[in-house]
Amino acid sequence: MNETTSLSVRAARPEDLDRVLAFWKEAAEGTSISDDRAGIERLHGRDPEALLIAERGGELAGTVVAGFDGWRCHLYRLAVHPGHRRQGVATALLAAAEERFVRLGGRRGDAMVLTANETAHHAWRSAGYAPEERWRRWVKPLDH
Repeated sequence: MNETTSLSVRAARPEDLDRVLAFWKEAAEGTSISDDRAGIERLHGRDPEALLIAERGGELAGTVVAGFDGWRCHLYRLAVHPGHRRQGVATALLAAAEERFVRLGGRRGDAMVLTANETAHHAWRSAGYAPEERWRRWVKPLDH
């Protein structure tokens, strides 16, 4: 891909949602319980500015979910297409997410990063994030 083609970052629109779901199957590491049409529509309906997408030359290059619940700033689904990696896409997405958090009054961003995803560890560290070893994520699937 031509790195000189300008990169744009914006909030996803409703017409982007199916494209994002398909993109995550190709570019994201692992899957999330919310990686379906109902989950992404719920996210977009609740907070239309939380899902940020990066595009280069009309092609989806990356995504991040920058959710703010009024208390904490959460980052999920940072994914960059393999053909766009190491070209500043993650950096641009995280900068946009952090600007959003500051605008909303957030004080600290936290990210969900798979333990085994060493490539992601390097990207997060280079963006100034570090693992917080004092806590563990505890989960419980909710039956519907």
